[in-house]
Amino acid sequence: MKTLALADREIKTELPAFVMGIVNCTPDSFYSNSRFFGLSAVSQALNFVEEGADIIDIGGESTRPGSDYVDEKEELSRVIPVIRSIRKISNIPISVDTRKAAVMKAAWNEGADILNDISALEDSLDLATFVAEKKIPVILCHKRGIPASMQKNTEYEDIFSQVSRYLEERASFAVNKGVLPEKIIVDPGIGFAKDFDGNIELISKCGLLCNKKYKVLMALSRKTCIGQITGRAAEKRLAGTLAANLVAVKAGAFMLRVHDVADCVDTLKVLKTFGGLF
Repeated sequence: MKTLALADREIKTELPAFVMGIVNCTPDSFYSNSRFFGLSAVSQALNFVEEGADIIDIGGESTRPGSDYVDEKEELSRVIPVIRSIRKISNIPISVDTRKAAVMKAAWNEGADILNDISALEDSLDLATFVAEKKIPVILCHKRGIPASMQKNTEYEDIFSQVSRYLEERASFAVNKGVLPEKIIVDPGIGFAKDFDGNIELISKCGLLCNKKYKVLMALSRKTCIGQITGRAAEKRLAGTLAANLVAVKAGAFMLRVHDVADCVDTLKVLKTFGGLF
């Protein structure tokens, strides 16, 4: 049994990992089939609930390599109506993929539960204090620079040690601001300023990040490294993604962020049944 304490309740899963369904309220996410707006985003979120998602992750700013950031007003207009509509129908835990304190605060007021911050609390100075005060779980992601240029900076002396050290430093920052260690989830940022070999090493050893001090989220769904292995475009990377997710869970991943909830849930059910054989 895995558990995660939100601000007002605890969620549990008997599967080997929590499943987070991705709802991108953006026009430029790398996987074209994951772009949703307004009612279509709400419908997708509710479909994910039916398919067994534990959490819905809503984002209004694409962070794919080469993308540009959007301003606060635009991001708010994309995500807040969706969160508000979901909350009228479902109590599913909602994660918000944002770097901005104003967006997280508005999302919290509409019923969001988790912060998923690709800047690891670096881009908004008061965001750590806010999530600490509200007892919000926070996902801290590793990247270098900004999405528009981060793939130009993929060389490391020791990628696993450097990524792990960065995440531990950001987690310590969060703890010093009052975030409880059990509320912290770390994400090595697969595809964010990483080359193929670096991605593979981080996936293979993900459970060892930060000396196992924190829960680990892995976001592998249909990413470039899966395409490099399989030779397939994003639209045809489902099987590769499911296999990579199995590797990550067996390596220690606590949560999977995915585009294909039902397939991921089914895979985890099989892994649970045959887990002792792996």
